[in-house]
Amino acid sequence: MSVSTHGLRVKTRSPVLRAAVELLSSMRFSISLLTIICIASVIGTVLKQHEPIGNYVNQFGPFWAEVFAAVNLYSVYSAWWFLLILAFLVISTSLCIARNTPKILADLKVYKEDIREQSLQAFGHRAEAALDEGPEAAAQRVGKTLAGGGWKVKLQQRSNGWMVAAKAGSINKLGYIAAHSAIVLVCVGGLLDGDLVVRAQMWMAGKSLYTGGGLIADVKPQHRLPSDNLAFRGNLLVAEGQQASTAVINQADGIVLQDLPFAIELKKFIVEYYSTGMPKLFASDVVIRDKATGQTTPARIEVNHPFKYDGVEIYQSSFDDGGSSVKLQALPMNAATKPFQIEGVIGGSSQLTKGQGQGNDKLTLEYTGLRVINVENFGDGADGGTGTDVRKVNLRTSLDSSLGAANKSATNKALRNVGPSVTYRLRDASGQAREFQNYMLPVDMGDGVPVFLLGVRDTPDEPYRYLRVPADDHSSMDGFMQLRAALADPVLREEAVQRYAAQAVDPSKPELARQLAASASRALTLFAGAVNVNGGPDGHRGGLQAVSDFIETNVPQAERARAGEVLIRILNGTLFELEQITRERAGLPALVPGEKTQSFMTQAVLSLSDAQLYPAPMAFALKDFKQVQASVFQVARAPGKNIVYLGCALLIFGVFSMLYVRERRLWVWITPQGDKAHATMALSTNRKTMDGDREFDHLKHKLIGAKD
Repeated sequence: MSVSTHGLRVKTRSPVLRAAVELLSSMRFSISLLTIICIASVIGTVLKQHEPIGNYVNQFGPFWAEVFAAVNLYSVYSAWWFLLILAFLVISTSLCIARNTPKILADLKVYKEDIREQSLQAFGHRAEAALDEGPEAAAQRVGKTLAGGGWKVKLQQRSNGWMVAAKAGSINKLGYIAAHSAIVLVCVGGLLDGDLVVRAQMWMAGKSLYTGGGLIADVKPQHRLPSDNLAFRGNLLVAEGQQASTAVINQADGIVLQDLPFAIELKKFIVEYYSTGMPKLFASDVVIRDKATGQTTPARIEVNHPFKYDGVEIYQSSFDDGGSSVKLQALPMNAATKPFQIEGVIGGSSQLTKGQGQGNDKLTLEYTGLRVINVENFGDGADGGTGTDVRKVNLRTSLDSSLGAANKSATNKALRNVGPSVTYRLRDASGQAREFQNYMLPVDMGDGVPVFLLGVRDTPDEPYRYLRVPADDHSSMDGFMQLRAALADPVLREEAVQRYAAQAVDPSKPELARQLAASASRALTLFAGAVNVNGGPDGHRGGLQAVSDFIETNVPQAERARAGEVLIRILNGTLFELEQITRERAGLPALVPGEKTQSFMTQAVLSLSDAQLYPAPMAFALKDFKQVQASVFQVARAPGKNIVYLGCALLIFGVFSMLYVRERRLWVWITPQGDKAHATMALSTNRKTMDGDREFDHLKHKLIGAKD
């Protein structure tokens, strides 16, 4: 029996209904739906789902981002058209099974022993031979031999001979039923465990999506699903020492809350890291509190080791900050800002008062993240960070570095934990915000001067740009900040200029000392940003760029290189004297000239220049923190999971049955020939293979003794 690709043909007067039923129950329609689902699944896999709309606008542009949103490509698996296709696939495949199963089951019982002897001559595998025994004895022998080889045999006696009909591999037909039933079961399980049940609950119970903010406890009942919901999958965030019993189910246009029949209390969150800084293990020690009985059940939940309670699977999904407290020190970046300390909680915000912001602008400080471990790669490249010397190229070494294990790298890695960092946003009165990331400890970048890294970026898609602040001899930023404050003070600048001129010029040459003092004052004033080089609002306001602009404006091109060297030398000497003044006023010993001092001053000059471009009136340094971990659980009641497992088992059975099991039917027609018998043998198989040829050759020799 061959399986038909046509659908059911119902007897009805309506040609439209007849055509619709035939199409819906046809195999070609099912295959078309399955192809569409596969394409949609590829889109849902490649395209990140449930991302903020801004991410899609940045990736595709405003027009295509809106087009893709209209067809729900950002939430493919919960889109109405995807669920509708799944439903039609279930109906179509079920009709195919219902149409073909009776025929298949009936065919399994049929041996087709009534086939005519003339029909055997039309088979590709056929053979004839004379037997040395009577027809009945030959038929009994052939039947027993086939039965002993695993064939199902039926003997039929006719008026002019015996027909031996046998079959094997009938399980191939059951593979068709199993494979198609698997598609139905997987789709039904997917529908049950997807958003269909949640949407049905919302529709029948009059629930609506919640699009606001605030505390979960304040959300009204019309946005909550009951704890006896048949199927759901949501996320639950629990901080250490706290408990929660309401999961959040994300939808395309908002959220809906799912009340659980129990509460989860997080006792302790455990996380271990690889040397690369990636999490190696994170687990949660929790206590489950049943709302109905008050019974408590301790449990440990790890990744890939969920805990099941009251029909709800609890998975360890990820981890987050649970409201760590931080203490920040404000570092002034301009003369109008004064230093101060402020405390906050990650996830919260603070309003900066008028005296703390720049001018009359109001700023909001939003605490967005605390990372206790930051592992960075400080290794050199394959050539040690320098150009390759062709005289030292070794072909064998070059090949060995590229061949071998896949995890081999030609780049030397030097992974190092650089300590905690804090991330925050400064939002102005118009709502615009920049994001900052500042490290708590100084980092040795390899040039001999540990620096504090103060990062800033305008949008989340950009990488951080870092201001490198050199650490003083007490491993703090105090020395640099004091130097920056002194640079903004004209009195201290003038004192540093006079000291520099007095030390650099012979006291017997006062006129030369005055000229040098004038040049030094000009250079230091330009560097401090006290004057606008171009005289307009768009001119550079300080730093090395201001000195460069001054040279380009006032010095002939042929003399600019020499003038630049002189001004930079004067500037460095004046800044060194300014640093000595700040240390005297702070009661610290003077810097001793040397390589270490020179490295510090070089980095300080670069940092003072870059600080002129810092886009905020202040930077916040992390002074202290108290970390509070939070665990993110995924809670799911999935009645369709077992259905999907059954479908997968049937799919494996069906595919292997159809691909690796050949259905064969064998007929041996035995007729009397004198006192002996004559046999005609034929074999039918659903696939012509070399195994079938070898099997027929073996059978014809064994059963009737036919020669090649």
